[in-house]
Amino acid sequence: MFELGTDGPSVIVAGLDGSPSSMRAAAYAAGLARRQGSMLALVYIQPMGTMGGADVGVAINQAGHEVAADLERQIREGVDQGSHGPSIRWEFHTAPGDAYAGIVEHADRLKADAVVIGASEKAGHRILGSVAVRLVKAGRAGRAAVGP
Repeated sequence: MFELGTDGPSVIVAGLDGSPSSMRAAAYAAGLARRQGSMLALVYIQPMGTMGGADVGVAINQAGHEVAADLERQIREGVDQGSHGPSIRWEFHTAPGDAYAGIVEHADRLKADAVVIGASEKAGHRILGSVAVRLVKAGRAGRAAVGP
């Protein structure tokens, strides 16, 4: 339904995985959020340890928590050091699971108007399909920023 006086996205979800491509996508989303006055929701979905023994799963889950904490620290430092920091409203969300399903769940729950993620840097994703391709094919993203 059209809302009179509403212009631009109110919530932008940016998917992060720590790769340079995802960080560029997050920077793009931050600029868009700043210009549009949108809430920026940065989402990191921690890979789950499903293969191997219990020890392997625990190690993968622990690594996921450590990566999430490091990403949040990097984001906070970047926002604090930037001259535009106070003008961007943002939140950091993290959860274990599948990246595609996690981003979709967060976008739905937050009622996101846009989803921005970086291009996959893994060779297998070019053949089997990346999270960005899956989002676009499923019609879950009006726009997907898939950068170099």
